[in-house]
Amino acid sequence: MSSSSTSQSSLPVSDALIRDIILWRKKKQSVLVLLIATATWVLMEVYHFNFVTVISWVIMFIVVLLFLWANILKLLGKDPPDMSGLEMSEQLAFEMANMIRAWIEEGIRWMFRVSAEREWYVFAGTVAGIVMGMTVPVLYMKYEDNIKRHGERVKGQARRFYDTVDEKVVKNMKNKVVVERKEEKKVE
Repeated sequence: MSSSSTSQSSLPVSDALIRDIILWRKKKQSVLVLLIATATWVLMEVYHFNFVTVISWVIMFIVVLLFLWANILKLLGKDPPDMSGLEMSEQLAFEMANMIRAWIEEGIRWMFRVSAEREWYVFAGTVAGIVMGMTVPVLYMKYEDNIKRHGERVKGQARRFYDTVDEKVVKNMKNKVVVERKEEKKVE
């Protein structure tokens, strides 16, 4: 446990947060990720909404929330938070924009394959992959000792099986080859 706690503190905050969400350590955030993914699929597959429409609604919702938050702070007489630390260079903005554009294009291609081509098995595979990806690490952490013990037992059984096959099959084949070579030499 001590080695895992030291590795946790050396990770950047975003990596640790993502790992905690995937491992269901932060249950509320994990459920939120699952609900957002499901809601997005329902909006696009069941109700046939366009991806751009869904993203536009999300952005409008965020803008309205920020507007209300700022006005409520003014009504309560509180100072708005200092946003001067949010400045970034033009080069960083271009790099981020290109990276986000690439992600969005890949997401749109995937969504087109799922929705336009009616490949339901892609959706089922995606859901299965997400569920497995979020549950298998948790199960492994919970039953790590049992898994290692059974792994060692399987490894021992495989070694015994290999030794048996090696002894009975491979050595007999070698003996037959040696006998055949001796017979060939006698014939010559």
